[in-house]
Amino acid sequence: MLPPRPNAYRTAWAGSPRLEQAGDELRVAGWVHRRRDHGGLIFIDVRDRTGILQLVFRPEEAPAAHTRAHELRSEDVVAVSGELVRRADGAVNPALATGEVELNVAEVEILARAETPPFAVDDDSPVDETLRLRHRYLDLRRARMREGIELRHAVVTAIRAHLNELGFLEIETPILTRSTPEGARDFLVPSRLQPRSWYALPQSPQLFKQLLMLAGFERYYQIARCFRDEDLRADRQPEFTQLDMELAFVDEEDVIATTDAMLRDVLAVGGIDVVAPLERMTYDEAMLRYGSDRPDRRVGMEIHDLGPVFESSAFQVFSGAIGSGGVVRGFKAGGSFTRARFDELTEAAVALGAKGLVWAVVEEDGGWRSPVAKFLSDDEMHGAGRLLDARAGDTLFIVADRAEVAAPVLGSLRLRVADPPEGHDILWVTDFPMFEWNAGEGRYDPLHHPFTAPSGDLDSGPGGWRSRAYDVVFDGSEIGGGSIRINTPEVQRRVFDAIGLAPTEASERFGFLLDAFRYGAPPHGGIAFGLDRIVALLAGRDSIREVMAFPKTASGGDPLTGAPAPVDRAQLRELGL
Repeated sequence: MLPPRPNAYRTAWAGSPRLEQAGDELRVAGWVHRRRDHGGLIFIDVRDRTGILQLVFRPEEAPAAHTRAHELRSEDVVAVSGELVRRADGAVNPALATGEVELNVAEVEILARAETPPFAVDDDSPVDETLRLRHRYLDLRRARMREGIELRHAVVTAIRAHLNELGFLEIETPILTRSTPEGARDFLVPSRLQPRSWYALPQSPQLFKQLLMLAGFERYYQIARCFRDEDLRADRQPEFTQLDMELAFVDEEDVIATTDAMLRDVLAVGGIDVVAPLERMTYDEAMLRYGSDRPDRRVGMEIHDLGPVFESSAFQVFSGAIGSGGVVRGFKAGGSFTRARFDELTEAAVALGAKGLVWAVVEEDGGWRSPVAKFLSDDEMHGAGRLLDARAGDTLFIVADRAEVAAPVLGSLRLRVADPPEGHDILWVTDFPMFEWNAGEGRYDPLHHPFTAPSGDLDSGPGGWRSRAYDVVFDGSEIGGGSIRINTPEVQRRVFDAIGLAPTEASERFGFLLDAFRYGAPPHGGIAFGLDRIVALLAGRDSIREVMAFPKTASGGDPLTGAPAPVDRAQLRELGL
């Protein structure tokens, strides 16, 4: 609760009065939340940031205030004063923190009139999102939105308190910088003073936080604004906020241990207890068992390799895939599915890149009811059933394809057929590949970013390199990721060579960082967390827009201000455009 700071408008917050204060003279201010006229008595709920207090207007005690109460409508702004009294027996409202008391109004001052809002503010009934964003200042008055913003503040406060205690320094990095490739398109800003030259808004503070380590600050963090010009969805926005951390003279264990302790404090804000150290799983294990590098283990239905059963099968779809270096993998699901549902899931598997989907329902004798059952032997069906721990009535889903196709297809299908998960799950995913092959460009792309330190035999082909990277996964969403960084020019050049970045281009884009390496770079590493996503998960919201004060729509627009919008020709001329 906010501490009261008496002034001309209030001596108490609307959500603060309690029964022990009955008899006190109070003055509160806020918005008219609801109004109920009972003939003689008028009841009005007044709302401010902290909550709601019921006001009572009695014609026999304060006739002038009672007359003015007839004028009040939803969202009018008022200041009222009077005696706090105990509610009558049977009139207590246990749903309100102030539900045992009410304010017997003696005086009322109408501070501002309000037109009828375009949607109800006093409840959380569904409203078209564009309408909500166009009138975001009204939307933010609603309890659900206010609670999300307050939770966001509490999370940031916990982060700062924890890291400050550990000796981290909060340091700001530039918003106007130069364009560097970081996996998404940059937002560009033209320079008026240097025509035909451009700034870029930062996709992350990556290069600057490494420079801070080279500068000797050793422990840095920032609640950083980041910008990416990419297609949007529920968990993406063109501008977003991340917790950025970097430490010097550390290895993976140091970063992970520091993060574990911080996450314990942060998630506790949302009422979630975390036991440190967090569990860990390698990337390869996550892809095999869950088909995703951000596994939601609450769902169960682990994926298994069925290759040993089908490598010599007469069914060429299975044996052919294995013989060509692919895999046969599957999982079991409970419940029953209609043929239409099987067709729908098959179409989904194909849309995700698979050649097809094999489904089967296990029968009492261990055989399968499946379109492919006639091509399989009893031993193969029973053997696969044993590997999947299947029982009569279970449904099996199997994909035969290249490993890089089968894993994500099965990973997606297991989430599609799962019941809504309960509880929470958090873990580290470690030991990522360093690169992924970009067939369209005919080159390797870094799985994280090109400043991640590689591990393994660097004299072998880049496809076999691993990275010293690590991600935190919470309830099936990646909430944070980081790595130990490269700290020598030699290794950095090898990584640039592996991704096809020529020395001249590397020098042009990252010369300031490569030059800094020449003056003594400590081993360093860090991690960044999507703050919006963490708060959305803690608040139980499907979209990060629900925990951001002024987000954009899915198309990147802002219905409130009309951005993006054309600018005057004079402004363009000034910029040389």
